[in-house]
Amino acid sequence: QVQLVESGGGLVQAGGSLRLSCVASGGTISSYTMGWFRQAPGKEREFVAASRWTGGSTYYADFVKGRFTISRDNAENTVYLQMNSLKPEDTAVYYCALRVRFAPITTLKRVQDYNNWGQGTQVTVSS
Repeated sequence: QVQLVESGGGLVQAGGSLRLSCVASGGTISSYTMGWFRQAPGKEREFVAASRWTGGSTYYADFVKGRFTISRDNAENTVYLQMNSLKPEDTAVYYCALRVRFAPITTLKRVQDYNNWGQGTQVTVSS
């Protein structure tokens, strides 16, 4: 069972940047898809970005295109979410997720598309 642990959240002013990390352990993950989701208070968990663990395919929600970048370090079993130009509406708990079975990356936007989840890291953007 692969375990995911996120870190890097915090408090930042609007316009600032944060980099979230998600370390995967406990299994062979080379064929998996990694995703980032977020959940704001009172709202449903929503898709942010996804990346194949191998290869260069990535996919983003429209509201983060040009501001957020998903990347990975295969040697460190870590996936990152670089968040720039942060806005107060980006405030949420951010979760890392993993999907085992292959599927077109553009279809992997639902919570139920992913098998394993981290515990989340809080991101707060002040105005």
